[in-house]
Order: sequence, then structure tokens, then C-alpha cells
Amino acid sequence: MESPPLRTGQDPPGAGAESTGKGAPAGAAGPPRAAPCNLRGRSVVRSYGRSQGHCSSGRVCIPHRTWLHTHEEVPVLTARGLTKVYPGPVTALNGIDLDVPPGMFGLLGPNGAGKSTFMKILAGLLEPTSGTVTLDDIDILNDAEALWPRLGYLPQEFGFYPHLSGEAMLMHLLSLKGVDAPQGRRQLARDLLERVNLRFAAKRPVKDYSGGMRQRLGIAQTIAGNPRLIIVDEPTAGLDPEERIRFYRLLSELAADRIVLLSTHIVEDVAVLCPRFAVIREGRLLTVTTPGEARAAIHGHIFEGLVAPEDMPQLRAARTVTQALLVEGHNRARIYEPSGVPPAGFAPVPVTLEDAYLVLMRLGSLPGAALAASGAGPAGSTPALGEGPR
Repeated sequence: MESPPLRTGQDPPGAGAESTGKGAPAGAAGPPRAAPCNLRGRSVVRSYGRSQGHCSSGRVCIPHRTWLHTHEEVPVLTARGLTKVYPGPVTALNGIDLDVPPGMFGLLGPNGAGKSTFMKILAGLLEPTSGTVTLDDIDILNDAEALWPRLGYLPQEFGFYPHLSGEAMLMHLLSLKGVDAPQGRRQLARDLLERVNLRFAAKRPVKDYSGGMRQRLGIAQTIAGNPRLIIVDEPTAGLDPEERIRFYRLLSELAADRIVLLSTHIVEDVAVLCPRFAVIREGRLLTVTTPGEARAAIHGHIFEGLVAPEDMPQLRAARTVTQALLVEGHNRARIYEPSGVPPAGFAPVPVTLEDAYLVLMRLGSLPGAALAASGAGPAGSTPALGEGPR
């Protein structure tokens, strides 16, 4: 099925059109190629526009929409009391307090938990009912123009013009974002496609792209301009295992020197990518923890056994069942047993993050855990794992 057209208010560009960033017609020679500034960690020119800036090295800084920061700056995304109530009333977010540190950070929760609402507010696409959001102490809800040059956003649903090639589509998106480079947008688009491993399909129509290729094209526009904050909403949904692994590697690379906020309902995404994550349910933040801490909280309390289909209702009524997979006519059930003593026919098994997540969803907490929720907002504002609502 072809994707819906991009709603931009502008006509799509021609597949062969090229912009040099100087207003030159297609095919005209662009400005001379400049050596990029390589003074990482030192104060250099901050450039949001398209004019060239010079740093102390005498070289010309690439005029992407970048914010080059010093080692002394520690980017932190902070939400305080974030609430969103829709008419009805329907409370999508209920007083979210969260600090997101540099690197990869996961937001895990079931569909309908409020994750996409949270992401849209952070991206400046949705106004909250109350609360504040700051990035490096800048109130981005009241000063969206300070956010947008430093934001890369890959929404859960997005559309491309299906008849355009990947390269032409990306050039159009770069134009909409106002991102340019001395060598021109075409070369910049090719460089971005190379980074996401799509150079081989640059001339192929987007309608012929696989789901994973479309996601990588979305990531290419997301990272254009070297944003400080990248928000990706359900990026691996619908991808086959090979594409998912490739996408994991790409996201991991992007998190090396910026904040990457990953929203997902897939536990594997968090287990593979996120050294720290938050769990949200029904608009409330249940916990902020690490995969290791979450598994340790229920260590020795997960058991597995074979159960006849007719015995499953009784087991579910008496025990906390986290999984039940049908194997050769029997259910291979995994249960959480707080006493640590398994019922007959069950044996202890290694704990997975999915076990911890499902127990948390069933009970609202992981009993017996005493984990500090550093990074979860002000002291006492966010429940540590094991202290959430029941």
C-alpha cells in the first residue's frame, strides 16, 4: 500500500531538482567545498542559518542547522508535572516528572499508555494542559523556535511522496527543514543516505522501499542538521528481524553524542538499546530503572511449566501468569511466584526483561525491589521500582 502524500502545503519537487543553498538553478555550480571544522569540544560558531561561519581554526564550519556544544555542557531534557487532558475528559498524561540524560533512553509502555502524546508534546506538536519541559534549561514549550533547530523527530506515522526517489524525497525534506551545506543539498542527501545504508536505493522510487528502508529514510531526515535531541516513536514496529537489527545498530550509533529518546511497546527494543528506561501506563510514570535492575527485582521468582489448555483459567486465577505459549497442544506458561516456591510441575528459569515488564504491568510494581529512581525527577516525585501504584 502506498503511503499518503506528505502534507506540506508545497508541491513535491521534481526528481531531478537540486538546490545549492544559494538560490542557483538546478545544475548550477554550488559554492566551493569547505573543510569542516573539527574542533570538537571547543567553543566554535553556532550556526542556524545558511551563511558560513568561521571558527578559530580558520576553517569554514559546515552551515547545517547545528548547535555545536562544549564538553562542559551536559544536555538534559526535563519534564515536570506534564499533564494532557483531552475533551471527555480523557487524561492521556497525568503529572509526568522525568529527566532524560544524554545517550539512549527508552520510554516503554503498552499501546494507549500516552507515549505518543508525550513525544508530540516534546516535539512541539501538541500543547499540554499543564506542566513544563526544558532542554538545557530552556523552556521549549514557550520557546519552540529554540527547540526546532536542535530537534530530530521520527513520528510513529509519516508519509512520503511515493513517486519520488529516495534522494529527491530527502532533498525535499531538507528544504522544508532549512538544512543545507556548502556542497549543496544533493550531496548532503547522498551523504545522509550513505550513513543510513540507503545509497544503493537513492534513485529508486520510495513506493518500492521496504518498511525498514522507509524507516531508515525517515532517520536520514531526522539526523539532518546534527540535532541535539532525537525523538523516535515506535521505530521498529512492523520491521522484520534483520531490518530490526540493522536499525538497532543505527540508533546505537546516533546515541553516542546526543539524547535519543526511544518510545516503544516492544520490550526487546529497550533490552537491546537502552541502558536506562521509564515505564508508562495509563498516562502515569510507574518507574525509571535499568534492564539489570528490573531483572534483579524478580530474580528467583520466575518459573515455567507445561499446562493443559483446560487448566489455564485456574492457573491464571491463582497465579500471576506472564506468558503462555502453545507448544504441542500444551501451554508453556511462565509465572511469577512472590514466595519463591514453585507449584508442582514448574521449574525456575532465567529472568528476562520481558518477565519484569509483564509483572510490572500485572501488579503495577515489582514487589521487594528497592531501586533508586535517579533521573526520575525531584526526590520522591517518581516511584522507584517496587513503589509504583498497585
